[in-house]
Amino acid sequence: MRPLWKGSISFGLVNIPVRLFAATEQRNVRFRYLHEPCRTPVEYRKVCPSCKKEVSIDEIVKGYEYEKDRFVIIAESELARIPAETTRSIAIVDFVLQEEVDPVYYDRSYFLAPGETGEKAFQLLQRAMAEAGMVAVVRVVLRARQALGVLRVYEHTMALETMFYPDEVRSTGELPAWNTEIKVHDNELKMARELIGNLTAPFAPEKYTDEYRRSLLEMIEAKIAGEEVHIAPTPERAGVVDLVEALKASVEATRKATGGEAGRGRRKKAGAGVT
Repeated sequence: MRPLWKGSISFGLVNIPVRLFAATEQRNVRFRYLHEPCRTPVEYRKVCPSCKKEVSIDEIVKGYEYEKDRFVIIAESELARIPAETTRSIAIVDFVLQEEVDPVYYDRSYFLAPGETGEKAFQLLQRAMAEAGMVAVVRVVLRARQALGVLRVYEHTMALETMFYPDEVRSTGELPAWNTEIKVHDNELKMARELIGNLTAPFAPEKYTDEYRRSLLEMIEAKIAGEEVHIAPTPERAGVVDLVEALKASVEATRKATGGEAGRGRRKKAGAGVT
């Protein structure tokens, strides 16, 4: 596993060298769209619906739509004037109880490992956080953008969870209203608790599988085994010319340009003096 990022955890006056690794990966089965008659992968092009033509990259600018169909244009030079974050430090801001952080704030997960000379300090911080039952709220710069995050103990190491900012989490007040005053009878609540008790078990993530993905992969493997395979034709490459044909065309073009008949006449005249 290759590190995505190298930096340090900033903890008071202590800096702990660390390496950052992706903790998760998407394993969705991805499809490509093919043109049904010939099974060729479909290309996607950037087309201007007003000009009715394909747009090259040098004709594209960034626009922020502040109202429907009303934009302000932001040039790349203007974006460059905004100071870019370049620090490689996971700066601890606060320590909080883990149960105080609602999972709705979590975005992406990363694993941390100590860098060179950082093993002891890394282990010290990890054990202290585990015994206190605390997580650390941190600020970190990833891909030139500052992010909020939580540093927490995970198994024998630590994990970094990047987080949404509070204004990025939608309010439940936006949900459609429903009747929250429905009376629940005691016997109904008792049966619900009993059902929960019957289904209670230790969390074992390995027993949960993506049944849809498994069925889809089985279908794909069966089609491959049955040779239900379509090979996409190789599209003709524009600008690639057969060398022999190019030479023939060049010879014909030079004959016409210099006068083929005159050339043959010179050869005949040169041979006329031979007896």
